[in-house]
Amino acid sequence: MSALAVAPTAVPGAAPTLDVDLSAVAANTRLIASRTAAEVMAVVKADGFGHGGADVARTALAHGATSLGVTSIEEALALRTAGLTAPVLSWLNPVDAAYADALAGEVELAVPSREHLDAVVLAQRSGPHQRSARIHLHLDTGMARDGAEPSAWPDLCRAARRAERAGLVRVVGVMGHLGCADDPADACNALGRRRFAWGVETARGAGLRPARRHLAATAATLLDVRSHHTTVRVGAGLVGIDPTGTTLLRSGLTLTAPVVGVRRVRAGAGVGYGHSWIAPAATHLALLPLGYADGLPRAASGRAEVLLRGRRRPVVGRISMDQVVVDLGDDHAEPGDTATVLGPGAAGEPTVGDWARWADTLPHEIVTGIGPRVRRSVRPAGPAAHSSSPRLRSIP
Repeated sequence: MSALAVAPTAVPGAAPTLDVDLSAVAANTRLIASRTAAEVMAVVKADGFGHGGADVARTALAHGATSLGVTSIEEALALRTAGLTAPVLSWLNPVDAAYADALAGEVELAVPSREHLDAVVLAQRSGPHQRSARIHLHLDTGMARDGAEPSAWPDLCRAARRAERAGLVRVVGVMGHLGCADDPADACNALGRRRFAWGVETARGAGLRPARRHLAATAATLLDVRSHHTTVRVGAGLVGIDPTGTTLLRSGLTLTAPVVGVRRVRAGAGVGYGHSWIAPAATHLALLPLGYADGLPRAASGRAEVLLRGRRRPVVGRISMDQVVVDLGDDHAEPGDTATVLGPGAAGEPTVGDWARWADTLPHEIVTGIGPRVRRSVRPAGPAAHSSSPRLRSIP
C-alpha cells in the first residue's frame, strides 16, 4: 500500500531544465588560449557539446578563439545562419555532401581523399563562387579513422596542387589527430607527430604552402606543446571537460527536474521495471519526470544520485525512458520541489563526471546526450576580457 502526492497547480510549467552558463565557456577559452601560442579553433560540433553551438561559438570567439570547427556541412551552415562570420571548418563529410552549399557559405572543407577532392573541385567549377575553395588536407596520423592513408597522401597532395594552380582550390591547412593524447608518453603520439611532420613536408614538396597546421585537440593542447603547430582544436575543454584530469576547468551545465510525485512505501516494495530494487524498509520515494530519453544513461541505474532538499539521494530501480525514482528514506519532499540532477558540484550536487563514472562512459557522452525534451535556459558570459582581445586576428 502506498500514498501518492501529485504536483499541485502552484507550480505551473515545472519541467526538467538545463541551465547553460556561458561564463564557464568564456573562462575555459581564456585559460586554454593562455596555454598556447597557437590559434585556438573552437570546436562546436554536436550543438556545441550540448551547450548550444552558436552560443558556445560566439562566447569562445569573444574570449580568445579565432576560428570554428564542426564535423558536418549542415553544422557549419547553421552557424552561418546564426550570423557567425568567423572562419569555420567542416571535416567529416561523405563524397556526395552538399559541397556547393558549403562553398556558397564560405565554409572551409577538410579533404581526406582524392574522391573528396574531386567532389569539391566539381562543386567549385559548377557554381559562381567568388573565391577558390579553401581546403585542409586531412592525413590519418595513426587512428585508422578519417584522413588519407599515408600511402595515398603524396598523390592527394599533388592533385591538390594541380587544382590550386588551376585556381579551383586553395590549400590553407593540413590536419591530423592523435589517438592517445591523454597519455603523452604513449608511443602512438610520437608516431602521430612524426607522421604529421612527414605529411606537412610532403605537402610542401608538392608545392603547397598550408598556413594552418593542426594536430592537437583538447588533451594534446593541455599536455603536449610539441603537437600545437599553428592551430589547436578545442571542443571538450571549452565546456569544462578535461580528458587528461590535469586542469581545473569550469562546468557550465546545471540540470534540474521537479518532483512530480511523492509516495510512502512499505518494506519489500519493488521499484520500476523488473523490481531491480526492493525497499529494505519503509521509505519515501520521489518521482522525477526525466529518464534515458532525456540523456540519463540507463547504465547508471543503481549507482546514480541527485541533490534534493540539501542532500544527495540515491536513484533506485532502473532509469526508465521518462522517469526516475529517488529514495528519500525517512525524509520527505513535496511535489514541486526541485532536484538537481547534475551541476558544477559547488553545492554538493552530482557532476557530469559523476554521471560518467556511474555509467562507465565519458563526460562527452553525458553532455551531448541531454535530449530535446529538456527545456534550455542560457546565461550569457558578459563582455570579453581585454587581455584576450589581442589574440583575435584574421587568418590567412
